[in-house]
Amino acid sequence: MIRFECDYGEGAAAPVLDALCRTNLEQTPGYGEDTYCDQARDRIRALCGTPEAEVQFLVGATQANFTVIDAALKPWQGVLCADSGHIHVHETGAVEATGHKCLTLPGHDGKITAAQVQAAVDAHWANPSHEHEVQPGMVYISNPTEWGTLYSKSELTELSRVCRACGLYLFVDGARMSYGLASDANDLTLKDYGALCDAFYLGGTKCGALFGEALVLTHPALAKDFRYAIKQHGGMLAKGRLLGLQFLALLEGEGDAMPYLALARKADAQAMRIRDAFAAKGCHMLYDSPTNQQFPVLPEAWIQTLEQKYSVSEMSAVEPGLRVVRFCTSWATRDEDVDALLADIAAL
Repeated sequence: MIRFECDYGEGAAAPVLDALCRTNLEQTPGYGEDTYCDQARDRIRALCGTPEAEVQFLVGATQANFTVIDAALKPWQGVLCADSGHIHVHETGAVEATGHKCLTLPGHDGKITAAQVQAAVDAHWANPSHEHEVQPGMVYISNPTEWGTLYSKSELTELSRVCRACGLYLFVDGARMSYGLASDANDLTLKDYGALCDAFYLGGTKCGALFGEALVLTHPALAKDFRYAIKQHGGMLAKGRLLGLQFLALLEGEGDAMPYLALARKADAQAMRIRDAFAAKGCHMLYDSPTNQQFPVLPEAWIQTLEQKYSVSEMSAVEPGLRVVRFCTSWATRDEDVDALLADIAAL
C-alpha cells in the first residue's frame, strides 16, 4: 500500500537522524535547557528577525495550540477561528477542555478575513449583554490552512492590524509552515511572521522531524512564565535536546538550501504533479491549494479503484456518486510512488 493520507507517516529526514545518532550518547541537561536548544533558539530568532522573542519547543502541534491559547486568554475569553480550523474540528475539544471556547467564523477556502474579525469584535461589544457572552481574546489561523490554501502577506498584515487595534492576540498554527513557505504561491517570510504575529510556530512533526514544534512568542505578555504553562499542559519533553537538535538540522544552511525548505519544496512539487494529473482527466479540485494537500472531486468508482493500491483520506460527498478525496504528499514522498499514481490516474 502506497500512502498519501498524511504528511507524518514517515520517520525523520536524513539530516535529523544523522544529528540524533551523532549525539546519541552525549549527556546534556533536560527539559530544553541544553546548548543545542539554545543554539536552535538563536537560529530561529535570527531567521524570524525577532532577537527578543521567546522560543520554546513543544512535543506536538496539539500541545502547542491549546497551551498557547490557554496561557494567553483570561478565563472568560475565547479564540476566533475559521469553522474549519484545526483547533475546532480536529483536536477533540482540547481548547474547550481548558475552559476556552472556539468562536468560529465562516471560512472562505479555509481562511478568515480581517473584516470578519472586526465585525465579530464589534458585535460583541455592541451587545448590551456582552458580559454574559464569551469575550474574543485571540485570533487563531493556520498557514497553510486545513485545505492547503495560503494567506497572503496583505491578508496577514490586515489581520495583524485589526488584532492590534482590537487588543487581540494573533496566533498562527504553523504545523505545515514549511510547505507554505516553499510554495511558489507564497509571498510571506519568517520575518513577516515575526513582525505581524504575537505567537506562531515552525512545525516539525509534519515537516521532516520525528516530532516537535518550535514556538516563537513575540509578545512579552505571552512569554512571561510560559515554561510553567508548557509543563502543566504536558508539552515539555524531558529529553528536550532532541527537539533543539532536530531544528538545528532542519534549519542548517541558507535560504533554499535549508532542509526545512528544500524538503518541503519537493513535497509541493509532487502535489502539483498529482493535481495536474487529475486536471488532465477533467477533475475539479474542491480547493485551489498550492501546497502539499490536494482535494480532487472523484467518482466513487474511481476512488474504489485507487484505494486498492493507495491509502488516501476520504472527505465529504459533494453530490451522489462524487466524493472529495485528500491526497497529501510529504517531505519523504518518493518519485516512483508518484509516478505509479500518475499512471493509474491516467488509466482511470
